Amino acid sequence: MSQTPLELPPLSLYIHIPWCVKKCPYCDFNSHAARTNLPEKEYVDALLRDLGKDLYLTQDRPLQSIFFGGGTPSLFSSSGISRILQETEKLIPFSGDIEITLEANPGTFEQHKFQGFRQAGVNRLSIGIQSFTDRHLQKLGRIHSAADALQAVKSARRAGFDNFNLDLMHGLPEQTTQQAISDLKQAIALEPSHISWYQLTIEPNTAFFSSPPELPQENILDSIQQQSHHLLADKGYKQYEVSAFSTTGKQSRHNLNYWQFGDYLGIGAGAHGKITLPEKQQIIRTAKTRLPADYLARKDSFLASQKAILQDELPLEFMMNALRLNAGVPTVFFQERTGLSIESISAAWQELHDLALVENLSEKLATTPRGLLFLNSVLERF
Repeated sequence: MSQTPLELPPLSLYIHIPWCVKKCPYCDFNSHAARTNLPEKEYVDALLRDLGKDLYLTQDRPLQSIFFGGGTPSLFSSSGISRILQETEKLIPFSGDIEITLEANPGTFEQHKFQGFRQAGVNRLSIGIQSFTDRHLQKLGRIHSAADALQAVKSARRAGFDNFNLDLMHGLPEQTTQQAISDLKQAIALEPSHISWYQLTIEPNTAFFSSPPELPQENILDSIQQQSHHLLADKGYKQYEVSAFSTTGKQSRHNLNYWQFGDYLGIGAGAHGKITLPEKQQIIRTAKTRLPADYLARKDSFLASQKAILQDELPLEFMMNALRLNAGVPTVFFQERTGLSIESISAAWQELHDLALVENLSEKLATTPRGLLFLNSVLERF
């Protein structure tokens, strides 16, 4: 494959906080039920050491976004989050309009912290609602109620958050189309700036994988999909990614950077990163020590693995992200962010275009609406 010079894309920071109150049966993330008091100070100390080790990877770029994920980051105190942000800004400059998101659960204990998080510098919340039906929440192993979910949104607004995401799942055990659409209508009525609307999938190494629940039939899932997309569009939520819908200008900038093959540092137990190294004409992926106890014990390096993406893997790596976006990405991003010429994919792209699965190869790389429905088939060509 012919190469072109790599260019530095925007830089984000992902911070993983691995503890939660209870492990949900569908969750395959690196999360661990907290059985004792959290070692918050020790973990924040470790995060900052971890970040210090990665500073050379920033290559003098400011941070465009920060995302606290988990686990349940809102289990930490607002003072802990504030310390992380203050110390991070001393090490890496923040862009003037930086987006700082924190994942939160609707439990009443965490709602009391929302104002503190806002004062700490968090300017966007992602609230894990999942459903507004108590029976479905119980089946999902969630510890909050529908009433807690409604109260959480009120608490977020009262704390000064006008930019927040609601996480909602559909295709839940024994869920009907009507119940799924009812959940979505309740979410829309709360007027969030962003809704993540995704289907429950059964992942390996989860309780649901070991003991699968009865999920809705395909015809019900199709009905949910069609009705929900019409409803969201009618209410002013534009789909910009497979499972992401937002009001105008409120797309998740952090996730957009992932999907546009931007760079991100990953710190915290099990956190992943992706970094461009133009001088080496190389893109690397990093992963940090996974288990919290092992992570806390590290003194020198927090790395569990670091490897370069092979040249022949780059087209698929890029397309797996970029083609999730409804609008696609500028064609020039492929050359700048993979170091490969557009000619390296032109034959595969033409085959897909002949099948009406992708748009004509011009100023942007994008699927057709049909191609988005058959995205896995599209990706097989790369």
